[in-house]
Amino acid sequence: MFSAALSGFLLGGSLILAIGAQNAFILRQGLLREHVFVLSLICALSDALLIAVGVAGLGTLFAAAPNLIFAVTLGGALFLFAYAAIAFRRAMNPDALVAARHGDTSLTAAIGACLAFTFLNPHVYLDTVVLLGGLSASFEGTGRLAYAVGAMTASFVWFFSLGYGARLLQPVFARPSAWRVLDILIGMVMAALAISLVVRLV
Repeated sequence: MFSAALSGFLLGGSLILAIGAQNAFILRQGLLREHVFVLSLICALSDALLIAVGVAGLGTLFAAAPNLIFAVTLGGALFLFAYAAIAFRRAMNPDALVAARHGDTSLTAAIGACLAFTFLNPHVYLDTVVLLGGLSASFEGTGRLAYAVGAMTASFVWFFSLGYGARLLQPVFARPSAWRVLDILIGMVMAALAISLVVRLV
């Protein structure tokens, strides 16, 4: 049972360590110290929900729904292109850099963006529902449950560590130039992800 939980934790952790749209968003909010707990909780609970769906055996059904995958991929690409444009505009605008250092996003807007980064990203479904769910088939009974709990725990540990650990970088981001570099990098990540989704569609 412990080995199943450890397998789930290590695999789940390895899948979310990559720098993606969701991680970049949480990192930025953590640097701003803005709605960190709520947003980290939303990301972790969303992952837990999708992992539960996958372990329950619905990953196969999702993989066999090309229309759903197409819709999610298209919506995700459009959203990421829009957010990349916002990040680049923020980086090129000195006034936006000053505002970014203090944070001015409402909780409602932040939650909306967080949910969009989570559920409009087809990679999230492929990683949690299809891959993690599919690999759970090698466990049975309590072992499968332990595997799921291990994977869910990895998501909670990662998102809260990223959100609250970001403040350790605060001295670096005391300079507006650091925010400009961060926003440019975020814009590049979002644009690259959006392009990869469009390439997948065609």
